[in-house]
Parts: sequence; C-alpha cells; structure tokens
Amino acid sequence: MQKVINNKTDKIWNPLFTTIFIANACMNLSQQMMNSLVSKYADYLGAAATVVGIVASIYSVTALIFKILSGPVIDTYNRRFVLSGTMLIMAVSFFGYGISGNVPTLIGLRLLQGVGQAFTSTCCLALAADTLPKEKFGSGIGVFSMAQAASQAIGPTIALALVGVMGYQGTFMIGCGIMVFAAFLATRVKVPYVKGKKLKISGKSIVAKEAIMPAFIIFLMSLTYFVINSFLIVYAGKIGVENIGYYFTVFAGTMLITRPLVGRLTDKYGLVKIVLPSLVCFALSFLIISYSQNLIMFLLAAFVAAFGYGASQPAIQAMSLKCVPVERRGAGSSTNFIGTDLGSFLGPIIAGAVVDWRGYEVMWRIMVLPVVLAFIMVLVKRKKINRIEEDFRLLQEKEKAA
Repeated sequence: MQKVINNKTDKIWNPLFTTIFIANACMNLSQQMMNSLVSKYADYLGAAATVVGIVASIYSVTALIFKILSGPVIDTYNRRFVLSGTMLIMAVSFFGYGISGNVPTLIGLRLLQGVGQAFTSTCCLALAADTLPKEKFGSGIGVFSMAQAASQAIGPTIALALVGVMGYQGTFMIGCGIMVFAAFLATRVKVPYVKGKKLKISGKSIVAKEAIMPAFIIFLMSLTYFVINSFLIVYAGKIGVENIGYYFTVFAGTMLITRPLVGRLTDKYGLVKIVLPSLVCFALSFLIISYSQNLIMFLLAAFVAAFGYGASQPAIQAMSLKCVPVERRGAGSSTNFIGTDLGSFLGPIIAGAVVDWRGYEVMWRIMVLPVVLAFIMVLVKRKKINRIEEDFRLLQEKEKAA
C-alpha cells in the first residue's frame, strides 16, 4: 500500500491542485462531449429508446467490474501514472467512436470506455484529496467539482455545434485529442509517495464499508441524474425544442456559483442541513422537465437542478473520503464511484424501458422517486452523518495542533 505524503499548504489553489484540476476539467470536457453525443448518434443509427438507454449506460458494466482493481491499484501504485494510462484507454474508445458505423460496435467501444472510467474519476478525486489542506477539505472538493461543472456548461453545446460543422466522426476525434492532453497533464501531478506492500485485492481494498452509506445515497441520485445526459437531447428533438444544449450551459454555469458556495456552507453548517433542501430542488427540476414544451422551461429546470444535484453531489462525495483514513482514500473514492456507476448503468435502462412503455413525460416523473428515497435516507441517517463530520473535524484539530 502506498504511503501518500500530503501537500503541505494552507491554500486550495496550490500548484498540484491546480494541475489536477485542469487535467480533470479536460477529462470531463471530453467525456461530456462524447456522452452527450453517443445517445444522439445511436438514435441517428436507428436504435429504439431502450437500446439508446443501453448504449448510454453500458460502459458502467465494465466500470463496475474493473472497480475490483481500481481501489487497490490506486492505493498501491503511483496515482498520476495510473490516471494517465487509464485516460489513454478512454481516448482509444473515443477514437473508435469516430470510425464506428453501427450500434454493436458502439456498444463494444462503450464497454472499453468503462474500463478506463473505472479508474479515472476515482483517481482524480483521490489525487485532489492528497493536495488539499484538511481545514479546507469540503471547500476544496466543492471547488474541484467545478471542473465537472464547467465541462458540463460547454461540453454538450460544443459537441452539438461541432457535429453541425464536421459531423459525428470529426467531433469524436476532437474528444479523443482532448483526452490525450488530459493524460499528459496527469503525469505532471507529482504528489510524492513511497511504495510499500504489493498489490492486494480483497473486499476491504475494493470497498470501504465506512463509505457504503454515502455511496448508496449517490447511487439513488445517479439513477435519476444520468437520465438527463441519455435522453434530454433526444427528447427535446422529438418535441421540436431547438438549442437544448443551453440546458447544460445554464445548469453548469449555475453550478460554478453554487458548488463553492455550498462547499463553504457544508463546512460551516454540516451536510444534512444543506443536502436535504438540495434534494428537494433536484426532484422539482425533473417535474419541470416533464411539463416543459419550450426552451425557457428547460432552462428553468436547469437552474433549479443546479441547486439540487449540482449542490448535493460534491457534499456526499466529500463524505465518502471523510469516512476513511488517508491511506485508504482510493477505496473510499472507489466505493463512492461504485454507487455512481451502478446508478449511471441502471438509470438510463430503466428510463428507456419506461419511455417505450408510457412515453417521455411519465418517465421524467417516475425518475423523481430515487431522489425521494435519497431524501429519506439522509433524514434517517442524519445522526450518523453528523457523527462522521464531527470525527473528521476533531481529526483536523488534532493534526493542526500537532
């Protein structure tokens, strides 16, 4: 198991954090471009709604399988090289999208993407945690998540614009190039470490039991959230709403404000008081989408959603890392993303089946139910959540005194 030597600084924007932030932003930009197009591309190739849902989410199968390795590998080997290598795997899959011309090939390449994605997001989060001062941990994770927010703001819009100019193939190639650049940046995140024990795969190294509760909450939220990337562009096209890419711009642009703000509020007031109202906003945004018939309504839904999932997700994510000691952050991060991957896999498939059964409007309303369950979960487990945060605060004070 590697011994991570934390970055000694009291600043969030230190050089190491800045580098991993930019690498993460490029990675997310490439992913947002590809993920927003792959469903539309499958629909363009003639796939039914259920098949579109499968294409959108099938990468989660291999992502989940390779999560068996990701936690132990990230906690054993040099994280920056693990991250760079797995980013290149994703770049290969994006290159493949550009030369594919049928749904079966697309599904195979999505599975390859999942292999890389089993490591990338988990490793990025663990590296970011290694570079942050403990007294600004929640705020730092909130700031780090802004990379994803910024990518969501421009990724789908850029992708749709590029498709109009150079087609699907050219746009997929550009996404591949951006991911290769992210892989290069990852090699520059020189967090020192000393390699210790050999790679050991066990239940403890894969899943941190302390982080199961926040991972389950993330799972419920992801069931609903990933339906947006899978079906919103397709749905808007079917009801004649143009420029739907602005939904992602408003959603992510608002998150650029809400995420750092919510990070500070979470550090000050605790997760429960912030996440519960955020989940209400998240559920409301899906109800708004179900009744939307013009772009203004969709943009309102995006604004509300940014105070929902956009605000609550990084707070829950940070709790997954607060639950575990520094040397097991790979396992804690992996557990968090197992929840994310399960949700991203099942959500679009369930949604696609509901679309074929009762139509899009009913689907948007049914997908509110997982958010309601997440709200109940946080409410029921509020004492345990508060205890986790208090233990982390006491550890901060102890290390600061030392």
